[in-house]
Amino acid sequence: MKKSLLSFISFCFLLSLQLNAQETNTRVVINHIAVYVVDLAKSTHFYQDVIGLDTIPEPFHDGRHTWFTIGSNAQLHLIQGAKAANKRDKNSHLCFSVPSVPDFIKVLNKNEIAYESWQGKKQAVTTRVDGVKQIYITDPDGYWLEINDARN
Repeated sequence: MKKSLLSFISFCFLLSLQLNAQETNTRVVINHIAVYVVDLAKSTHFYQDVIGLDTIPEPFHDGRHTWFTIGSNAQLHLIQGAKAANKRDKNSHLCFSVPSVPDFIKVLNKNEIAYESWQGKKQAVTTRVDGVKQIYITDPDGYWLEINDARN
């Protein structure tokens, strides 16, 4: 009886481990964001030298791709081939957090990159109701980026 009970408890324990492992393996996580660009060199410079992202190896080695790391296991993939930059709506944007929005604005000013508040006021910072400061810029292809000081 004790042996049967111990076997049953062991079976239940192993089954619960298996079920937990299956739940973990089915969780969806972001892998990468692909951005289609006109001029790969210009966009690579922007994301590397202005935004401050680190490049990572890309497997194609065809001169049409640059990959960046953008956090825990997520990547930004630039892909050259777009025919023209397009005007885009600010509501569709990527967001990067920085330690200091004023320090980041100095980088923008040094590189002569315009920024604005959410409302569109030039050279202005928005402060959200939760106290997070944010600005908006566009990359060389017109994609909107939010830069904020959120502490996630």
